[in-house]
Amino acid sequence: MLLLRGLFLDPLNYDERRTAGIAQAVSRLKNKSRSFYLASATFEGRLRIDLILLYSFCRMADDLVDDAASIDEARSSVHKLRRFLDVAYSAEKGTEQSARLQELVKSEFPPNAQDALLLLPLEYLSAAPLYDLLRGFEMDLEFSSHDSGTRHKSWPIASEDDLELYSLRVAGTVAELCLDLVFHHASPDYSRSKRAELIQAGRNMGIALQLVNIARDVAVDAKLGRVYIPSIWLKDMELTPEDVLREPRDPKVEILQGSLLRKAEEIYREARSAIEQLPPNGRSGMRVAVESYMEIGRVLREKNYHVKSGRATVPKLRRIRVAWQALTRL
Repeated sequence: MLLLRGLFLDPLNYDERRTAGIAQAVSRLKNKSRSFYLASATFEGRLRIDLILLYSFCRMADDLVDDAASIDEARSSVHKLRRFLDVAYSAEKGTEQSARLQELVKSEFPPNAQDALLLLPLEYLSAAPLYDLLRGFEMDLEFSSHDSGTRHKSWPIASEDDLELYSLRVAGTVAELCLDLVFHHASPDYSRSKRAELIQAGRNMGIALQLVNIARDVAVDAKLGRVYIPSIWLKDMELTPEDVLREPRDPKVEILQGSLLRKAEEIYREARSAIEQLPPNGRSGMRVAVESYMEIGRVLREKNYHVKSGRATVPKLRRIRVAWQALTRL
């Protein structure tokens, strides 16, 4: 039906802004995440589009904070994003709300961020994980400077609980939002308790993927003055966060990267069975997305892995093989 509509609809009636915005979202995904770009091809129809738009929003929001010229500008971006959510989830609905959102986005955000905000499928997404995502960005900003030479009185990720909370906020939330979209487009006949069970497993899987991300990006994060390895772990190795900033490839740091990967693997193994309980429209795609990202952790355990822009990468043919195996798993 969608194909027929596309063939017979007058091109003059296409929503050119939306079409351009989707193209920008696809480009952002392709440039920022090879693993998730590959996985996106395994979803279909409107679900695929909405997942790409969700990724585009999350990536754009993260870039507004991480690429800010100053800590004040970064905090201002978080504040503006929260105002955007306040308007989007206000009791006010209809044309007045839409007009307020349009005005806010056009006046407060740079042009390359506007479509990511305006095309976010908010009507299908829970508010709480989006607000929690912003709290995760605020935890990033507790590393009070992008200057790696600055000493911190305290470090945001002091304990393992801090690590899990941070990972939940920046990644577990995104997994929950993805499931919102899967449930919307599939309309499965799940009980409230079953849906809650799957969402909790999704949050946990998001934490696992974030731990892989942290293990991969120790050196990259050190350049930003950030250390996500818990300070208590570092203390056990007779290290401090400042030591990691100075020498992120220290053998002791590499041991702790292994600890992160083992923890990620444990959480992944506990949560992965929930993927098989998802509706058919999301099951295979989610499996590909998870396995593709977990493969980064497996590459990190190997010697002489390929590095691009300071990050370990999975070779292209290996990514395709992993995706195919995940897609065809019964």
